[in-house]
Amino acid sequence: MPMSHMDDALLALLHSRSTAALGTRTQEGDVAVSLVPYAIDPVSGAFVILISGLAAHTRQLQHHPRASLLVCDSEDRADNVHAIARVSLDVEASWPAADSAQARHASGAYLARHPAAMQLTQLPDFRWVCLHPRQARHVAGFGAARTIDQIHIFRLIVNHSSERR
Repeated sequence: MPMSHMDDALLALLHSRSTAALGTRTQEGDVAVSLVPYAIDPVSGAFVILISGLAAHTRQLQHHPRASLLVCDSEDRADNVHAIARVSLDVEASWPAADSAQARHASGAYLARHPAAMQLTQLPDFRWVCLHPRQARHVAGFGAARTIDQIHIFRLIVNHSSERR
């Protein structure tokens, strides 16, 4: 699949950042936002997070698996804060079984990007969560925005993410 300039900008953004804002809903339907480190699993096309069962966002994702993930470029690199590169992803959470191939792929991708998290994987309340993109709104700069469907995001990540690691 040939990459457009916008596709290249999106992959560069996703691979240059290591944290994202995770938007979830409480059981009452209120919105909650937290900051999560992430990695990208080039096999499944999912964004992988490692979260504690004690965290509020874990319970929120279990109750409402649809969430939002926002990845933004640094304000320090922007001449105009209105033109900061960013992508907002509509995602659906899944929890791979502990000994599954999906969990091994998630673990491998995450620990390659965040090796210090190895100690967290030894704690009994931490689990892998895969956030599968359903669609995205990508802003590459002022006047450069687009909506991306699920298939395009998947193909872009699976076909080109390994080139960026």
